[in-house]
Amino acid sequence: MASYARMSEEKRRWTRGPGGCGCLSGCGTFVFVFLVGGVLSLFGSVFGLGLSVGIPLTQSNVTLAGSIGTKAKIMEGLPTYVRDRLAGNQNFINQSGTLTVGPAEGAGIFVIGAQDGAPAIDLYVVLR
Repeated sequence: MASYARMSEEKRRWTRGPGGCGCLSGCGTFVFVFLVGGVLSLFGSVFGLGLSVGIPLTQSNVTLAGSIGTKAKIMEGLPTYVRDRLAGNQNFINQSGTLTVGPAEGAGIFVIGAQDGAPAIDLYVVLR
């Protein structure tokens, strides 16, 4: 009986606090797209950011890119070598996601695999 009480006390000590919305994967993404994407969509703009690094001795790259802004221009915020891979399955790993809130949209993509036209190292930043 004494060991059960001790285990219960240890379990209580290691449990997390009350759960919340989350930061980036939960409500934070919604708020970010709603606020930043909403402001950008008022001006008909899109902001994109991407990073790509080549894998040595292969013709593959690791790419992480995202864009936020108006729905009509969301693809223009992504690097040209990953635009066709959004919501696709052409690579070893292709994880993408989008979130639409009214006229604003956010898109993110993570790709590991061959990407035509991808340089060995690339930092892509655009505001259109």
